[in-house]
Amino acid sequence: MTHRIDIAPEVLAEIGVGHLAYLREMTSEDLTRAFPGGPELPPGLKLWALMGAGGEPILVADDRDVALEGALENDLVAVSLH
Repeated sequence: MTHRIDIAPEVLAEIGVGHLAYLREMTSEDLTRAFPGGPELPPGLKLWALMGAGGEPILVADDRDVALEGALENDLVAVSLH
């Protein structure tokens, strides 16, 4: 028997705050759309964003391993989003 539990996204995000971060591959255009107040970036860059459980940006890198190291330095467990 399968049980389904519905959890609001904001409640789920609060569970991971300070513990989880998600790693997401983005283009510079994606990043500019998501965070319009950020620095100007050349178009076409492939970047890795480390985001807090609540969706706040922690860091952006052009190398996945650097982004993962950022999670470790902040004592966070990184998960990937596809």
